[in-house]
Amino acid sequence: MISKILADLVRTVQLIESDIAAEEERAGVSDRSDAKYPILARTLIERRDNLKMTIAALEQRHTERARHAQAATAA
Repeated sequence: MISKILADLVRTVQLIESDIAAEEERAGVSDRSDAKYPILARTLIERRDNLKMTIAALEQRHTERARHAQAATAA
């Protein structure tokens, strides 16, 4: 179950990264420090970064559960 969720989140991150690149290309600005950098790209970056943190937390939880299950089986 967690593996499916992780795969979906990773795919979503990839789509968002494509959207960021498309928005930067459309605006002709890829420097985030530029005042003309698109607001949509900034918003997408925040969303992507939040999803990456969620993925990391789920991966850690998944690893801990697997270790716990392995230790319980070995005992």
